[in-house]
Amino acid sequence: MSQVQNIGLQKAPDFLLGECNKYLGQIRALTERNVIAYYSGWMKNNVPEASIVETDKNAFMNAVYEMDKAEGLDIILHTPGGDIAATESIVSYLKSIFGNNIRAIVPQISMSAGTMMAMSCKEIVMGRQSSLGPIDPQINGVACQMVIDEFYRAVKEVKENPASLGLWQAIISHYAPTYLTVCEDAVKWSEELAQKWLVDVNPTIDMEKVRNIFINHEHSYSHSRHISKEDCRVAGLNVADLEERQELQDAVLSLHHCYMILCDIMPVVKIVMNQKGRIYIQTKETKK
Repeated sequence: MSQVQNIGLQKAPDFLLGECNKYLGQIRALTERNVIAYYSGWMKNNVPEASIVETDKNAFMNAVYEMDKAEGLDIILHTPGGDIAATESIVSYLKSIFGNNIRAIVPQISMSAGTMMAMSCKEIVMGRQSSLGPIDPQINGVACQMVIDEFYRAVKEVKENPASLGLWQAIISHYAPTYLTVCEDAVKWSEELAQKWLVDVNPTIDMEKVRNIFINHEHSYSHSRHISKEDCRVAGLNVADLEERQELQDAVLSLHHCYMILCDIMPVVKIVMNQKGRIYIQTKETKK
């Protein structure tokens, strides 16, 4: 029987938050760096706010308050991704304080814009179980690059076989005005940000390898594709093994499991917490 079951569900949230605070303190002691955990409960409580949104910046501002900026920052990421503009704003804010002295730690998964956030860091700490994801942007759940590819496939097929015009008209007619341009701009924006941040922390990175693994649909096929630690290295990302430091791995994974249990037993949408105990919690019903 787990400790959560032993103490009862009513007391479990306070117990788990206390455990999270304990493990954040352990991580801080082991790394001698500032620590912020950024956790989304999207796996169970999948609402729009579970993604990266502009209001998350306020949570980071709360977490950064009174930190010793010279110690750098480790961000523990667990997110499905989200809005590109919000991600750019948060990354710019953190870099304005810590410069390039920021590391990402990914205990399980940081997808899409969460991957872009990790790419902005000087190092990404991953375990065998950790994954990043493609950074091609989505509109209403549809990959923008797929829309672009489909449109130019239509142009090619109609040119080669005019009899296919009727079929493609039925498909393309569902596109809203400027939809293709919006998709092209979103892809360009995502790629330019990734390149800017990656080159900033690693000037010699081969962006073609990054594009092939994180942007090219011929490699990923799906926006939900999980990209392993090994593939991240193939792309040229600066990846460190979580397993290299057993004590750090134990603390990070214990913290991760506490947050996962908390999100499972409560309608948690977002948690942002630092090693000083400053915390922002958003649930489906309330924010506090």
